[in-house]
Amino acid sequence: MRIRILDGRKKDRFVQALEQRGATDLAELEPTVRRIVNNVRRNGDRALRSYAARWDGLETSEPVLVPDADLREAWQRTSRGLRQAITQAAANIRRYCAWQKPEEWRREIQPGVCVGQLVRPLESVGCYVPGGRYPLPSTLLMTVIPAQVAGVAQIRVVSPRPAQATLAAAAFLGVREFYRVGGAQAVAALAYGTESIPRVNKIVGPGNRYVTAAKKLVAFDCAIEFLAGPTEAVFISDTGEPVLIACDLVAQAEHDPDALCILITSSHELAKAVQTEVRRRTNSNPIAAESLTRRGAILLVAALEEAVETANRIAPEHLTLPSALAPAVQNAGSIFLNAFTPQSAGDYLSGPNHVLPTGAMARVRGGLSVLDFLRVISCQEVSRAGIRQIAPPAIALAEAEGLRAHAESLRVRCSNA
Repeated sequence: MRIRILDGRKKDRFVQALEQRGATDLAELEPTVRRIVNNVRRNGDRALRSYAARWDGLETSEPVLVPDADLREAWQRTSRGLRQAITQAAANIRRYCAWQKPEEWRREIQPGVCVGQLVRPLESVGCYVPGGRYPLPSTLLMTVIPAQVAGVAQIRVVSPRPAQATLAAAAFLGVREFYRVGGAQAVAALAYGTESIPRVNKIVGPGNRYVTAAKKLVAFDCAIEFLAGPTEAVFISDTGEPVLIACDLVAQAEHDPDALCILITSSHELAKAVQTEVRRRTNSNPIAAESLTRRGAILLVAALEEAVETANRIAPEHLTLPSALAPAVQNAGSIFLNAFTPQSAGDYLSGPNHVLPTGAMARVRGGLSVLDFLRVISCQEVSRAGIRQIAPPAIALAEAEGLRAHAESLRVRCSNA
């Protein structure tokens, strides 16, 4: 296995191709996923249980909803060390979300005219927690906690073949609705409701391509946060420690054979050292080896300023770089500063969310946050004195648009103020 080193025209073509990438191509899956979604939408639990028996290992007599007793037992059976880790991670995520949460306010924007905003939670959300190649209790923390901080009353978790650690994390957070189903069928159940799973206002969380395709298909009937694809990680360094950089490249590459992991550097010496270290560290990690061989790259640039410009063009999910370069960053899902901030810290414990935009969506939004579970509602109040001030210019705008009734509603109030 060898991660390639690119410079000159090869590097330019590689970056240009990445600039044009979008969300994962789901066209080939969509006919199959559409059939699953429509079947669950029409036939409810009968279809859901059929798919869950086939793909999620759900037994005929097994309830879709995990009993509270099973959740509590999972927590009790979990090792002390893992319970402490879940507790600490949850505390950091919860504190970060509390800092993110917007406040309500009300101000006088001009005499007699008050404006403000109200902050209200969504009534219900569905959190998808993957349970395939790697069970991800961390994703349960990252999706449920911001919903709790936002004040969402009904939080429903779906996860196929949930691991004990995932059930334990749910128990710790007080999740009361945990359903042992996954895939496109679980997304359909959350979007449209079945006899067992009530519908929700919004679905969040990453999943495989079938889950992503299902989220895309239901997105006009049930809100989603974004379509999450394979992991993306960019590292910028010219004086870093090769072992640390290689470890981070391999760590993100092991998520998926389609992961995109890139080092951008102005040092040819560092590039060669990282290439050697990556080869050594992927000998026993076939997924990372495949990912870094197929999609990984080390890009040589003239200076680190060019490296940041290149990263902005790529708009990666994760970006690690020296803190001095952070002010120049425009497009990234989450930023990791300096050598001792591994991207794995953000995956688990530091507090910011690990559900992040991929496919260049970092050009238009950041990662999942408490804001995804809130409605910020504008409000306004005009007094008698205020209407006399704002009616004339508002009438002029209404008449310019040809909306006579709009103008009249202003004129009548002004004459009666």
